[in-house]
Amino acid sequence: MSSIVKFEGIWGVGSETPHCYLLTVDDFTFLLDCGWDEKFDKDYIDRLSKSINRVDCVLLSFPDPLHLGALPYLVGKCQLNCPVYATIPVYKNGQMFMYDWYQSHHSYDDFDLFNLDDVDTAFERITQVKYNQTVNMRGKGLGMTISALPAGHMLGGCMWRITRDGEEDILYAVDYNHKKERHLGGCELDKIFRPSLLITDAFNATYRPERRRQRDHKFVGQLQTTCRGGGNVLVATDTGGRVLEICHLLEQMWSTRESGLSAYTLAVLSNTSYHVMHFARQMIEWMSEKLTKSFDTSRANPFTFKHVKFCHTLADLAQLPSPKVVLASFPDLECGFARELFMQWAPSSKNAIILTTRTGEGTLARRLIDNPNLGAFKLVEKRRVTLEGDELEDHLATLRSHRAMERMKEQHTLDSSDDEEGEELLLLESGKHDIVCLQEKAGQGPMRSRRHHPMFPYHEDKLRNDEYGEFINHEEFERLVPDVEDGEDGDNKAAAHTAQAYNRDIIEITEPPSKCISQQVTIRVEAQLLFIDFEGRSDGESITKIIEAVNPGRIILVRGSSSALMGHAATLRSICPQTPIHTPVLGQILLASTHTQMQQVQLSDALLRSLKFFPSTGSRGAEVAWLDGITTKRRKLHDNAGSQVIASTDVNDDDMMMVEIAPADKVPDHDPVFINELRLSDFKQVLSKAGIMAEFNAGILWCANGTVALRKQEAGNIAMEGALTEDYFTIRQLLYTQYALL
Repeated sequence: MSSIVKFEGIWGVGSETPHCYLLTVDDFTFLLDCGWDEKFDKDYIDRLSKSINRVDCVLLSFPDPLHLGALPYLVGKCQLNCPVYATIPVYKNGQMFMYDWYQSHHSYDDFDLFNLDDVDTAFERITQVKYNQTVNMRGKGLGMTISALPAGHMLGGCMWRITRDGEEDILYAVDYNHKKERHLGGCELDKIFRPSLLITDAFNATYRPERRRQRDHKFVGQLQTTCRGGGNVLVATDTGGRVLEICHLLEQMWSTRESGLSAYTLAVLSNTSYHVMHFARQMIEWMSEKLTKSFDTSRANPFTFKHVKFCHTLADLAQLPSPKVVLASFPDLECGFARELFMQWAPSSKNAIILTTRTGEGTLARRLIDNPNLGAFKLVEKRRVTLEGDELEDHLATLRSHRAMERMKEQHTLDSSDDEEGEELLLLESGKHDIVCLQEKAGQGPMRSRRHHPMFPYHEDKLRNDEYGEFINHEEFERLVPDVEDGEDGDNKAAAHTAQAYNRDIIEITEPPSKCISQQVTIRVEAQLLFIDFEGRSDGESITKIIEAVNPGRIILVRGSSSALMGHAATLRSICPQTPIHTPVLGQILLASTHTQMQQVQLSDALLRSLKFFPSTGSRGAEVAWLDGITTKRRKLHDNAGSQVIASTDVNDDDMMMVEIAPADKVPDHDPVFINELRLSDFKQVLSKAGIMAEFNAGILWCANGTVALRKQEAGNIAMEGALTEDYFTIRQLLYTQYALL
């Protein structure tokens, strides 16, 4: 029986927005990536949050925000609680990406979409997997498996293969790279033949990058020219993805005496640069075969750099001598240290700005790539400054008032709990002995209180605590201020009283109080501006040849400009004329099942109540029932308002079929149906337990001293022959019990 497969693009369809798709196989729903970009589109989150309750599993392909940027928000604000799967490098570097992304926004804006705690909580939900590891789904996904396949592009990047009982073979492959690079091997997509469904992107469908040798020569030449002229070079790159490839290249160039670059400073500037390289040194087995063999032979780690300096602030960078080459995050120049350095270095003609990635539409980097001669333009400069003077005093006063309110609430809670504990003491009265006993409460019926045994009065002071231990009384740990002697002047007394007042109300501050300010400035780009492609994706011509070799049953094209999607779809239709190709847009749900002659129906409640189920021992303990009904059309439930359902054959199908109870006069008679795939060897054990002797001879099971014979026919049926004795009917009854008889 084939599965019903549905595909819905939450984002990343019909445009170059980040990846986020829903794939439903029968009743099990996968969320394929959950990217976000600098626009932080709330409409996208609203669309996704409406479907978040039916998501059963999340699959993450790459560690950058383009593929997992919305995960902290979904876990922290939308209560996403299903399993999340990613490779080990995607887990580690993805966390570094999100740390850096949050810090880059928090440093100049009041960023409240998620915080570092949300990032930690989100990544705690991730189950780490290895390449080609098979993971079995549970619950509604019983019978389905997923596995991560190498995809290149970034360390740990993967394609996801979803299979179901040998029926469906779905491959989700976006942003892959078939070419081998310095630190990564290529994907092996061409080794997968004839998947039932291929979901891939068209971002590079019409793009042809220059050759790697020419690109590297151009890149190194620009660094030499700028540094020898006394200028600085800004290389806008990501946090923990493509920056590894660039660092490995530049380390080799700085180690070569002929390049003459060792006299200049090479630095990586991001909030997590050191930790990213630390993780890279631990994950050599995830890199290219060449690097792995070199490490096994020489034990020299390729990411133990001698010339690369790691900086986490602009102050750290300022201490390094110039000229310098700085790899800073993020590549879109919308936030982070790359944006700040761009605003500082762009007005000087000695400097150079190198962009390495074609980011999303509308970003600063994309505008500069599309219009390299942009000249002067206005830009909003945002930064965070510490509070001073009256603003600082007002802020501290507000913190003290909040702290006082919290203490009052805690004290009120403590008093209420003490009152409950003291009720028993108020009920104590003197008895005829030297100990007291609880007063008997009046009551009637079965719920009246029973007489208590006499007891000594005792009040236990309970300690208030939480999961971290006992609550601390701050007054016991206040800093003592020495008493002021009589000979001291009044100013010292006032200072002492002020210190005591502050000590009575301690304020815990995790970071200096600050505020965000913004202003519009005019930036004149005098520095040399270049785009050098270090994206690490397959080009359009190679993508076409790979898909032709894979020869999938169906193709869904996602993420790309409208022209790239239409052009790529036309090219694929010309080389694969028998393959259905779809280019969905927002609001469409594709029915992409293997068999097109399928209709999804729903059984009425009355019909379900009338069914009689029988256990079937040969179908994993399932129960089966015979159904007689008639189909009628009805309107589809409006659980996905605003969604348009289109069939895999491009035929609109807005109605669902309902199966109702068939009238008694229209129910035809049917022959008995035996449901099970019984093996004679298993039935022999059943006969042995019943005390009937049986043995095989020439493929025939002889029972009851050779009076009854059982043989299996070619159609799978079991033929029974023998004399009509008591043993014959006993064996037949045992045989019937092995089937579900309808």
